Amino acid sequence: MNALEEGLDLTLDFDKLAKIGRAGQQVVPVVLQCADTGEVLYIGYANDLAVRETLAKREAVLWSTSRDELWHKGATSGDVLALVEMRVNCEQNSLLYRVRRTTSGACHTKDAAGATRPTCYYRSVTDASTLRFV
Repeated sequence: MNALEEGLDLTLDFDKLAKIGRAGQQVVPVVLQCADTGEVLYIGYANDLAVRETLAKREAVLWSTSRDELWHKGATSGDVLALVEMRVNCEQNSLLYRVRRTTSGACHTKDAAGATRPTCYYRSVTDASTLRFV
């Protein structure tokens, strides 16, 4: 079991943005939201190439900060996210991809039944150190 992804201990990575900065990756945060329900699926990052590829493919393409490579969501999992609309915030330092799932999944993790989770936000914080599955 992967304790970070399946455990119930809260272990937030407060150093994530600093790691991206130290690696010299020029990216902006991207909120991926279900266009039909408003549910937030997950947060990713995009560089200029990812933005251009997303607009060209009309599917979510991001920059993987951990693998340092372009990531076309669903290319290997089949859980493609079709782009409905791309929005930018007032300061032009983050994006919102309004998407539609082509399958039931969006997260790279799987639930107890082995199905891809529909969102990466499948646990809630109960206190300063504990999580629970929702």
